[in-house]
Amino acid sequence: MDLVVNEELKAYIDPLTTEEHEALERSLLAEGCRDALVLWNDVLVDGHNRYAICQKHGIPFQTIQNPRFQSMEDVHLWMIDQHLGRRSVSDFQRGVLALRKKEIVAGRQARAAAAPADDADDPPFDADPAMPPPAPLNSREAIAKAARLSSSQVVMIEMIQKQAAPEVVAAL
Repeated sequence: MDLVVNEELKAYIDPLTTEEHEALERSLLAEGCRDALVLWNDVLVDGHNRYAICQKHGIPFQTIQNPRFQSMEDVHLWMIDQHLGRRSVSDFQRGVLALRKKEIVAGRQARAAAAPADDADDPPFDADPAMPPPAPLNSREAIAKAARLSSSQVVMIEMIQKQAAPEVVAAL
């Protein structure tokens, strides 16, 4: 099965280290692909590394559609939430992810506020009643809570992102 690998999505989350990739490959070779790859229509959302390794070695895999995705923003928010819950994500990475989530949610809120008033009874085209809208991240405290960090750590991460040299940001 050939899936669409969206390079934007693939690059959205930091890549595995060489050691992590090798460990995943060993696991897939020994145990097969136990977790289904997540799709939005034919676009691969979660499981890019597993998919590449399975393709390389002819390992069978399962896929599952996420019916809640209505837009690429939904996909991004889901990916962020998945990665915020992982233990292997550093404090800096969690802060960056929470700040990305803040931008997406703020953009949605701005578009909803700018929508014509006569459409107030109709939900936005990407609204899914089974999936409540994400909570606004309109304070440092809310961002910090989402990232499981302190407010001062969020301030430092924002400063690093805005002021540090690209090689410093990449190293973090």
